[in-house]
Amino acid sequence: MKSPTIAELQSSDRSESVIFEAILLFRKSAVKRARNGNEFLTVELGDCTGNFQFVCFNDNPTHGFFSSTEPGTPVKVSGHTDFYKERFSPRIHVAHSLSEKELSDAGLMDRLVASSIENSVDLWNELIDYTNQIKENRLRKTVHKILSETEIDLKLVPAAISMHHAYRSGLLEHTVNLCRACIALLPHYPNINKDLALGGVIVHDIGKTKEYTNHNQGLATTRSRVGILQGHVVLGYRIVRKAAIQCQLSSELSERLEHIILSHQGELEWGAACMASTPEAVFVSMLDNLDAKLGMVQQAIRTSLPNQEFSEYLPGLKSALLLNPDPKS
Repeated sequence: MKSPTIAELQSSDRSESVIFEAILLFRKSAVKRARNGNEFLTVELGDCTGNFQFVCFNDNPTHGFFSSTEPGTPVKVSGHTDFYKERFSPRIHVAHSLSEKELSDAGLMDRLVASSIENSVDLWNELIDYTNQIKENRLRKTVHKILSETEIDLKLVPAAISMHHAYRSGLLEHTVNLCRACIALLPHYPNINKDLALGGVIVHDIGKTKEYTNHNQGLATTRSRVGILQGHVVLGYRIVRKAAIQCQLSSELSERLEHIILSHQGELEWGAACMASTPEAVFVSMLDNLDAKLGMVQQAIRTSLPNQEFSEYLPGLKSALLLNPDPKS
């Protein structure tokens, strides 16, 4: 029997519960404590079409399984569909590991993990082409060095765990999107240094290659220890500073490039170490915010269900999104 996707389960008739068995990806779990002092798990399961969380109490037969299973593990679960406050919230009764035959299925990875709709090889080649457009020799060498040392992770990690471009190769897609926007908009802002702006958008999120850790060959992504303790802004600053010193980038260009990293989050409450205070830093910060928000829009549209009028509430937009086709003229 074909395993149903989360999107298919979400679109099931809400007037009656549907029993299902599905192969899904165990993404993560967290131990929490109820008001009465009893501990319980919140378990997140997903596939390439979406994800959901369910509450797993101590008396649930799956509690021991999810407590001892590593994130990024494909699992087979059985349960029945349910909805709570319009959110898909199924009840899971049985969970176990996949057989060797099921794990060897060539299409398993594609079914379980959402990926960029763009080819990662093409994205990488395009990113290198943008890097080669940086005319200042030592700045170009600095960016090339950073990319060469982070290539494996940059090609794989998402741009975020949940907010935007939260899928395989999402960081690479997000970075190339910013490069495209940078080149398109620079002619309108002659006071912005092209080399610094282009170098800045290429490395602005490079700290995320250290902030995130992949499990089971990229099946699941979580924040690393150093990612939690320092965050991608500080990690990116350290990566860029080290490369700039090794490539003997001038102190003036180093300071300006580092400032782009430290300020690109836009607001101090969003994680910026300082406010953008150079033309290039303001430019990169605005582009980053633009693509992050439109990334949320695009993903909501791609994963919407047939005849769904609004998406679920999107924290990054502070609103639900209208999903109807373009209005008729």
